[in-house]
Amino acid sequence: MPRLIPRWSRPRGPASLPDAANDRLVNDAVFAAGHLPGVKRTRWAWIVGTFFGFGTLRPGPGTFGSIAATLVWFLVMRRMPSAAIPLVTLAMAAAATAIGIPAATRVARESGRKDPQIVVIDEVAGQWLALVFSAPTLPLTLLALLLFRVFDITKPPPVRALEKLPEGTGIVVDDLAAGGYALVVGMLLQLAWFFRHH
Repeated sequence: MPRLIPRWSRPRGPASLPDAANDRLVNDAVFAAGHLPGVKRTRWAWIVGTFFGFGTLRPGPGTFGSIAATLVWFLVMRRMPSAAIPLVTLAMAAAATAIGIPAATRVARESGRKDPQIVVIDEVAGQWLALVFSAPTLPLTLLALLLFRVFDITKPPPVRALEKLPEGTGIVVDDLAAGGYALVVGMLLQLAWFFRHH
């Protein structure tokens, strides 16, 4: 049976960790048994980091993480008073950030990857930030999802530079910046639509 974790990918300190482009954790064989052979896993961190397993889906685990976050938000906000939506959404983004940074740090250390693709709690935090001023309607929800994915993938300055921050901070904060871009652009588009039709 081939080794699932090659020798070069074993944790040897932050400077030697491969980047996400070389990530091989998104692999059906790795998760078939629910564990990585020979790799210690902190259970809560892997549950949070993968957002209850959505980060193990392929292709595009980040997109699956964003979709899952959007669905959770949509279902919760449909039951919320309109006035409470921005504050509750911001609180959700803050909570995902607060628990996501240590979770992402642990998963990165334990997997031997600088930015494991299976970690999608960063997409969750960024997506919820992008939704702060959205109403739980299908068009506005899809707009926030699309905008966040565009900015998360293209990473305009300073988003890409934020990836260089240490460990979980770098994993999560760059997605928050992408969420901030999506939030601002989404607000501007909503304002443009409002003034055009009123």
